[in-house]
Amino acid sequence: MKTKIVWFRNDLRLHDNQCLVEAIEKSDQIVAVFVFDPRLFGTGKFGFPKSGSFKANFLMEAVSELKKSLQNCGSDLLVLKGKPEELLPEVAIKYNASAIYFSKEVTPEEVKIEDELLKALSKKNIDWKMFSTFTLIETENLPFPLHQMPQMFTKFRKLVEGDLQINKPLVTPIKIESPLLDQNQMPDLADFGIPIPVADNRSAFPCKGGEKQGQKRVTEYLWDKDLLKNYFDTRNGLIGTDYSSKFSPWLAIGCLSPRYIYAEVKRYEAERIENKSTYWLIFELLWRDFFHFTAAKHYNRFFAQDGYNNAPKREWEDNREKFDKWKEGNTGVDFIDANMRELKNTGFMSNRGRQNVASYLINDLKVNWLMGAEYFESMLIDHDVCSNYGNWSYLAGIGADPRENRIFNIEKQANNYDPKGEYRKLWLN
Repeated sequence: MKTKIVWFRNDLRLHDNQCLVEAIEKSDQIVAVFVFDPRLFGTGKFGFPKSGSFKANFLMEAVSELKKSLQNCGSDLLVLKGKPEELLPEVAIKYNASAIYFSKEVTPEEVKIEDELLKALSKKNIDWKMFSTFTLIETENLPFPLHQMPQMFTKFRKLVEGDLQINKPLVTPIKIESPLLDQNQMPDLADFGIPIPVADNRSAFPCKGGEKQGQKRVTEYLWDKDLLKNYFDTRNGLIGTDYSSKFSPWLAIGCLSPRYIYAEVKRYEAERIENKSTYWLIFELLWRDFFHFTAAKHYNRFFAQDGYNNAPKREWEDNREKFDKWKEGNTGVDFIDANMRELKNTGFMSNRGRQNVASYLINDLKVNWLMGAEYFESMLIDHDVCSNYGNWSYLAGIGADPRENRIFNIEKQANNYDPKGEYRKLWLN
């Protein structure tokens, strides 16, 4: 029997999953695998955990739901702990698999793991195939080669919108043939030394990880509550679950496909209304693609302190005292402190809040933007490495936006977006 391995990475879903669909088509049975890599739970350059409690717990929930979904299809998920480049060749040999299918990443740490895996597979004469499962636009559908990726989002948007080719979501498998897999248990947070997060009833994101949870949110936001029609006007809100779509946590680890969301928005436009709000949600999916392709183009430079756009060098300091006051929400600036306390207690923060706290750290405190980016990487439930580091370098003026000193007037922002002080009262009392 032809057997193929499907290694799930940041594509924790059955719907619109090219790795899975093609593996099923080209084999008699598949072995689905997820590997909890200890490096995902290590520490970064500045000593922050790569996955804090909220982020790690959301991932655990998503993997657990994926396992149940595969079981409902007659298959299962082999859950392992260790280094993928060491474990996956062993799995392939054990189940006599001819190839391993997986989604391709574009950032250095992840690509290094891919390269090590390919070396190990070559030595054992095991084939592989990689797929792009993360973006709305396929790389081959871009109207330019990747090395000509525009520096600025506006130019990128105009080029892709002029010839927007979005593939239809692939059909979700119903029946999946698999061999009998070894009995394996899901690890828990304690296995990685991570404390269980404490739920906070003030959270703007009280949701769980997993594909079904993500699809439920899409249905609720678009169809049940009919919130998309006013998205443009509400998206800068600060309190509650419904001021924005909140799709980003599920998108970040691939519980939701961007093409699935795009197809649902297009259906909404056909059946309900097409307006600036429906356009804006797609506009933000394009921002996500922009940072992904920009990271692919610039690779290591994407994470450089001085950026990738040849901007004049700026001076920042690794000032731990200033940083810790910012991190703990003890700066004395109430709008900044409220946002940072929300992040600390929930793993989530509004887009408006993220821009303000980043600007404050970079421009007011003059602290190294990479410290802020690494802290966000640790804390955010919806952390997407390309969008996170892309947005931080953008606000620091050394990334996608060539303008220097992109400084937010924090007091004005607070008055505009929290005029009655309700958000600050919620988090500072």
